Amino acid sequence: MMLTRGQLVQATAGGEKGEWFAVLYEKDGYAYLINGKRHRADNPKKKNIKHISATKTILGESELTDNKLRKALNRIKNEPAVTN
Repeated sequence: MMLTRGQLVQATAGGEKGEWFAVLYEKDGYAYLINGKRHRADNPKKKNIKHISATKTILGESELTDNKLRKALNRIKNEPAVTN
């Protein structure tokens, strides 16, 4: 799985299951994730890429600050689910 900086992902396993994150970077099969709260840009969450589900949404570089990221993730959480 190729991940892009700023891409939104959802944790599918672990204590953060169901939580939304943005990808800071990917290295050696792990994604380093931030959510602007507990896992800020200076302390990203290291998560195996097998345990996340990627979306097509990619945030801009300016939205990767802690405050703007929290707001963006809250918008995503509050959007109605799209069903096919």
